[in-house]
Amino acid sequence: MKDTDSSEADEKIEYKISNNLRGINEQSRNYIRDIVVLINREIGINKIISIILFGSQQADNDNTIVSDCDLLFIFKNRVSDHHIKEIERYFIALEIKHNFKEPTSKLTNNVLGVIQHSTGMFVSHFLTKQKYWEQAVFHKIFRVNKVFSAAFAPRNIVLSNVIQNSTILYGDDLRNVIRPKIKISVREMFRSTVMNLFISFFALLIAPKKELNSIKYQLEAIKWSLKASNYYCFEDSELLDKIIERFVSFEKPKARLKARRFYNNFLELRNQPFNSFKFMLQCPFRILKIHIKAILFRKLTKKKISKTKFEVKEYSISPRDFPIRY
Repeated sequence: MKDTDSSEADEKIEYKISNNLRGINEQSRNYIRDIVVLINREIGINKIISIILFGSQQADNDNTIVSDCDLLFIFKNRVSDHHIKEIERYFIALEIKHNFKEPTSKLTNNVLGVIQHSTGMFVSHFLTKQKYWEQAVFHKIFRVNKVFSAAFAPRNIVLSNVIQNSTILYGDDLRNVIRPKIKISVREMFRSTVMNLFISFFALLIAPKKELNSIKYQLEAIKWSLKASNYYCFEDSELLDKIIERFVSFEKPKARLKARRFYNNFLELRNQPFNSFKFMLQCPFRILKIHIKAILFRKLTKKKISKTKFEVKEYSISPRDFPIRY
């Protein structure tokens, strides 16, 4: 009888989220359904405030073979940290089952754990509590290294992208709760530059070990450089194709062909990744250039807006307007 009740509850939950999974690929749909059923059986779906899908696995988005499935679970404050850690172990098994994570050796796991724990890259699930979300506590939301995220993570840009580029799969929409807390400044761009350069040099460092598949880290560093810089310039979350067109247009005419070749190579490698050392060596320079172009663009547009705002217009007044009579 208990198993029947559990099965019926699972079906009801699946029905609730199914409408929000339209347009999402089958791999992601199956993974999300398994995750939700797991949560319901282990601690109860009623303990969750909201489930948010963000990033490239959404419908009509930049989904490729190297994309993970970014899910953010916001639990009620009364759920203990112990319960959250316990359930997270099952999540990792489901990531492997649905091919979002490859089983790795202990050495590989230790090496890659450094960058994943620091940046949250190639992690398909993030478990947090309502109070951390409402206070916009970045390292508690994404469960990343506190010191690294405080010093280098472009926290406000990442949170802005989550708000703009996401779908509520289940529960309440809490995205507007933290919107007023997010302020974008040039400091965010310096953080983004440092973080993505760190990832890029890390990828070059581990490149000799082919089993570590270091190209995917370079591709993520370029992707997030483009996404962060685009948001800094335009405050929107467009697809990569459109963002690339914008940044190619920022280049001087003579440099546009070279930039387009790099980005075409980038898009091809996202679909069929392999360790291209020539491309990987170019990445740090391109990351630096993307951020510099964005900072200069925003500085230039701010000047134009300021000049337009305070410009005093001259009006031609015909003689018949005088004398002024009261």
